[in-house]
Amino acid sequence: AKGMNASPGAAVGKVVFSSERAVELAGQGEDVILIRRETNPDDLAGMIAAKGILTSRGGKTSHAAVVARGMGKTCVCGAEELEVSTGERRFTAPGGEVVSEGDVISIDGTTGEVYLGEVPVVDSAVVEYFEGAQPDDDLVRAVDRIMGHADSVRRLRVRANADTPEDAARARRFGAQGIGLCRTEHMFLGERRQLVEDLVLADGDEERQAALDALEPLQKADFIGIFKAMGGDPVTIRLIDPPLHEFLPDLVDLSVKVATSPDVTDKDRRLLAAVKRLHEQNPMLGLRGVRLGLVIPGLFAMQVRAIAQAAAEVPGARPEIMIPLVASVQELESVREEATRILAENGVEALIGTMIEVPRAALTAGQIAEAAEFFSFGTNDLTQMTWGFSRDDVEAAFFSRYLELGIFGVSPFETLDRDGVGRLVRIAVEEGRAARPDLHVGICGEHGGDPDSVHFCHEVGLDYVSCSPFRIPVARLEAGRAALTDTDSDTR
Repeated sequence: AKGMNASPGAAVGKVVFSSERAVELAGQGEDVILIRRETNPDDLAGMIAAKGILTSRGGKTSHAAVVARGMGKTCVCGAEELEVSTGERRFTAPGGEVVSEGDVISIDGTTGEVYLGEVPVVDSAVVEYFEGAQPDDDLVRAVDRIMGHADSVRRLRVRANADTPEDAARARRFGAQGIGLCRTEHMFLGERRQLVEDLVLADGDEERQAALDALEPLQKADFIGIFKAMGGDPVTIRLIDPPLHEFLPDLVDLSVKVATSPDVTDKDRRLLAAVKRLHEQNPMLGLRGVRLGLVIPGLFAMQVRAIAQAAAEVPGARPEIMIPLVASVQELESVREEATRILAENGVEALIGTMIEVPRAALTAGQIAEAAEFFSFGTNDLTQMTWGFSRDDVEAAFFSRYLELGIFGVSPFETLDRDGVGRLVRIAVEEGRAARPDLHVGICGEHGGDPDSVHFCHEVGLDYVSCSPFRIPVARLEAGRAALTDTDSDTR
């Protein structure tokens, strides 16, 4: 079968259909491939444990693809030819072949191909080099020379999208010059989801503050680890972005439990009521990002306080606080006022800026720059909103036909659409810097690691690109090539 080449590499292992099973078998020393229709934050532990991930839905900016690339994990997404039955723990291939849990398959994240059985694989000498090994290999020595030359001529700085101290340390080994996107919502997963549930179920200000007080020291510890790992390089921290329903049980599963389980509790009923209350027809355009921070008192303040206190404990820490999904300068001003006060109370300095991911933000960038010290383009959502595409649904549904018809030369989620999305970026850069000449501007969407998109970022005058740790070498190389091919560059 074949799907989308969502995260490069090769992986071989036994098929499993749940995160729990992946963790169990991996703990016994087995190599496993996690199979899901599509992944969600609940699957993170299984994704970490698996050698590779295969999904029948989603595209190159789906949850599975983005998380896999960040971990350097092989992933094939949108293999819609596969009929996946997680309940029966099997999938059916296009030719009728049934693959059951425990059977061995191989996946190629570079081509998107899926094979039955074990296909021989070899380690990448280049990746080993960037991970700290020093193999005596002509290819590696050549890479070292080329990367050194690229770094000597490039103007664009290269940062990493990293959410943990481990990711941050790996990013520095790959040559990152800071973190361009630290997603704080990833810090609310696992056992901490219970604290998020407590926040959602809070009855009044006192219970809500108690839930926030429980989360704050955990966030602070995370930030301390990241600041230490980055050794004084800038760290852009995005305050919580996704809607809260992503941290709660599934509506259907919880409804069934409440309706049929003999062990249902009062908390289950309250949780179901909360899930129904937060349910949205289109949650990615609903209560999330800055809207969430303005609606839930104390949520953003808790995160800013954790950042400030962590920075105060780590000498040389350089935090940058990013407010997500801003569409109006008034939204940013409201959050900025409180954040500035908290930073001052802790004796910490930090840049405060926003992620430009809504078309209106790009078109009113001159106003927003009056309250923002930096912009970071979240081109995943900006592409989604500009085209009117749901990135989790459309790639596998009709992108192949669009490519055949010549409507696309390449997926706009893979390479930045210069004519549409790119024009919004140009407008925002020009008008933002006209209002604030010292405005720092970068990109943190997945396009930050795409070669053609890196050249565009150089052309429009961005200060840096940010991408997953494993794409940093490519971004460094292309930033150097962009400088050398720029006819106005003194380094040509």
